[in-house]
Amino acid sequence: MDPETTRIRDDPDIKVMMAGSTLRKVKSRSWKKQRHFRLLEDGMTIWYKSRWAGNGHSTFSVNDVEAVREGHQSEVLLSIAEEFPANLCFTLVFHGRQGNLDLVAETPEEARAWIQGVRKLVHRAQNMDEKERLDQWVWDWFQKADKNKDGKMTFKEVRKLLKMMNVEMNEEHALHLFTMADKSGSGSLEIEQFIFFYKMLTQRDEVWKVFQDYSGDGEKLLLDELESFLKVEQHEESGSTQHAKELIQKYEPSESAKSQGAMSLDGFQKYLCSQDGSVFRNDRLGLYQDMSQPLSHYFISSSHNTYLLEDQLRGHSSLEAYIKALKRGCRCVEIDCWDGSDGEPVVYHGHTLTSKILFRDVIATLKEYSFKKSQFPVILSLENHCGVEQQRVMAKHLSQILGHMLQTTLLEGQVPKQLPSPQELRGKILLKAKKIGGLEGSLDETVTDDLSDEEEMTNGDGRSASADNLETLNHQQKVLKSASKLSRELSDLVVYCKSVHFHGFEHARSHAKCYEMSSFSESKVKRLAKEAGVDFVQYNTKQLSRIYPSGLRTDSSNFNPQDMWSVGCQIVALNFQTAGLEMDLNDGLFRQNGSCGYVLKPDYLRDPNSKYSPEKPEEHPGCRPQRLSIQVISGQQLPKVNQKEGSIVDPLVRVEVYGVPQDQAKEETSHINNNGFNPVWNETLNFSIHAPELALVRFLVEDYDKASRNDFMGQFTLPFTCIQPGYRHVHLLSKDGTAIPPSSLFVNISITDLT
Repeated sequence: MDPETTRIRDDPDIKVMMAGSTLRKVKSRSWKKQRHFRLLEDGMTIWYKSRWAGNGHSTFSVNDVEAVREGHQSEVLLSIAEEFPANLCFTLVFHGRQGNLDLVAETPEEARAWIQGVRKLVHRAQNMDEKERLDQWVWDWFQKADKNKDGKMTFKEVRKLLKMMNVEMNEEHALHLFTMADKSGSGSLEIEQFIFFYKMLTQRDEVWKVFQDYSGDGEKLLLDELESFLKVEQHEESGSTQHAKELIQKYEPSESAKSQGAMSLDGFQKYLCSQDGSVFRNDRLGLYQDMSQPLSHYFISSSHNTYLLEDQLRGHSSLEAYIKALKRGCRCVEIDCWDGSDGEPVVYHGHTLTSKILFRDVIATLKEYSFKKSQFPVILSLENHCGVEQQRVMAKHLSQILGHMLQTTLLEGQVPKQLPSPQELRGKILLKAKKIGGLEGSLDETVTDDLSDEEEMTNGDGRSASADNLETLNHQQKVLKSASKLSRELSDLVVYCKSVHFHGFEHARSHAKCYEMSSFSESKVKRLAKEAGVDFVQYNTKQLSRIYPSGLRTDSSNFNPQDMWSVGCQIVALNFQTAGLEMDLNDGLFRQNGSCGYVLKPDYLRDPNSKYSPEKPEEHPGCRPQRLSIQVISGQQLPKVNQKEGSIVDPLVRVEVYGVPQDQAKEETSHINNNGFNPVWNETLNFSIHAPELALVRFLVEDYDKASRNDFMGQFTLPFTCIQPGYRHVHLLSKDGTAIPPSSLFVNISITDLT
């Protein structure tokens, strides 16, 4: 056992967790049940069961936990605040879309021990290096397979374990490796011997071959050999002697190799599996873009129906949905407001069975979470269905709760010719809603024709009038009429995001102000992009556009955002609660630039005189088409799809390119039978890319099935401009966009001009 594990086990909080505690698991005011929780021996798995459930139990890994909240910091715990004091309550928040776990301890001391203990374990897990993570992964498997808990594994147990780990291997070969690892000849392996066995099993010939190409003696890479590899293969601009020295210091495990300024095969493999050897350019991960341009010059990570955790007909409205979206870097959230029965406005998807939450609670949540992930401004998109009375209540909550965070005045008191920049609006929340008159001090008190498209085309609940026979026309007219009555107090809070109806590009050119913005349905954008792509690009250099999913998507599915980004639309609103390709693309685009939720558009989408059309990118004078060539070499420890003990995957890799219409393409490798552990493909996939600044590349791994649809195994999506060529690892993510170490693909990428 490593010293770090020993140290953590001696910690008094961890001891309490290992001894176990009875905690109340709370799902609602009426559902509160006692469960026995304890931390297992591996120091990573938390196990719990009900005393009455026979053998049934549940587990989760510390790696799944994102944060621990103390006290009444969830809707559920707030609802039982009178019954249980805050010092007994805490919430475990998980990565991805997994729901929270709300718990109540029997004593404040016990609550404290679990809060601090889980935080220490999460901190330790987050700060492990690649080697520790891999050792932990192997240790976890060892624990799972050691059924009689004697700390030893017979060959029969090892064979079973290999199957669990997705390895179908030749029995003779496995026995040969087992015998080599069983140094004492006892017929079983202890954990250290098992790790040795695992290392032999995972020895990677494909990495060894690359190493051999550059190593003079086949044993190590000398400084100049490593430098040569970095320049020739890895295309590293910083491929200097200094850079090579840093990599040796960082990744070489052997002290003697370090002292010679050399790198062993072990160190080389560690480097290739690390962030420095990742497919994502290191210099694009942090904040690297100019943040001082007008808001209209950026793509902005945006959410639709932010209050929903599920679909929009029956889904659960929740503050947690806002927290999850903001933590993912979302910078534009939506609030659907309706009159509440007791004078307090409520948020929910109107005329449906979704539950309701209080408007004031949503605003309090925004105050707390808006700037935890990013300092750049948050746009609050208001779908306002309230009467004047409750609009005044909304205005009061916005002003009182948000205070100086809410941008209610013009910067420097000037009516702008262009929108302010993300830099100038750091830490600010902007209200997007209808406004009486303009910013020019107009006395025009009417808001005629100031409905957003979303309200005009629908019954105010996202369903088109023609598609909805349940609502009468009379009701629609009533909704539209009430929407046109606006409270002065709410109107005055709108500065740079005034909602207006879109009257066409001609009208916008002569009349539109930079602070006026319109909402468009996905189908309208697709039509406009095809019919008037150049006009749309020019329009979006000055004004913000918000795009929302069709009202027919009652399952909260998403559209492909790429079509909208290609004409420069900034606020492309997706259902963050729905996993899949579309959210992968959104996460991929916004993974760069410090994940701050703002990405600078290419220059031809920022120039007001641009003649750029996504239908004809090659006609743009600055067009430099590129060839992308990806050799898919191998896969490492791919996740099991089917948890049945005997099943092993048949993986294939598909690379998909999303961009302007001309660039959309997919290529895939053949599938490999029965090997998710270390499949080797060695197949090359080629792509031509005409608008590199708009292209996203998605690596997808699937389990091949000739009888039905392939199962998803993992993916990773990134902007083409963030790809680092050379021998790289692609670290795969789950359907939810969370990491699944140590699953990865090993690839060799080259990018050249397409001539």
